[in-house]
Amino acid sequence: MLTFLNSLPTERKAWLTLAGVATTFELVAMYFQHIMGLAPCVMCIYQRTAMLGLVGAGLVGAIAPQNFGCRLAGYALWGYSAIKGLLLAIEHVGIQTTQSPFFSCDFRPNFAHTLPLDEWLPFIFKADGDCASISWMFIGWSMSQWMVVIFGCFVATFLIVVLNRLRASNQFKI
Repeated sequence: MLTFLNSLPTERKAWLTLAGVATTFELVAMYFQHIMGLAPCVMCIYQRTAMLGLVGAGLVGAIAPQNFGCRLAGYALWGYSAIKGLLLAIEHVGIQTTQSPFFSCDFRPNFAHTLPLDEWLPFIFKADGDCASISWMFIGWSMSQWMVVIFGCFVATFLIVVLNRLRASNQFKI
């Protein structure tokens, strides 16, 4: 099993699987927004951006998975995006479960002035919803709670793969 885990980061199909899974979640988000009519809030948009970072990580790692630098860039983007997405999802759950008017989110995404994604691609990044409202539930959990699970799985997978590559018997071949 550990040999299988050790070989994954050096295979293109593993990195493409990461990109494919994250792309699937992006497409599901677009379905919820454009087909089901659920307006995304600012926190949803930030989580969507973190998911795009996971797509990017998979694509970067797939460029040359045998190359250490390419793998390292993929790991960095994967780890950052997964952890950032998890923290955003946890914050979103906090906004939804706390009734305090002081615990809320912005009215508009706060992207860098040089990268106004909400202006360039409003069909993906425009935030019309309210962060505190729960407009969809599945098995008693809100979408933000499911995003905690999803990003938690991305973080756990990242840690398993990286820590396995750092085992002493691998001679630190990240």
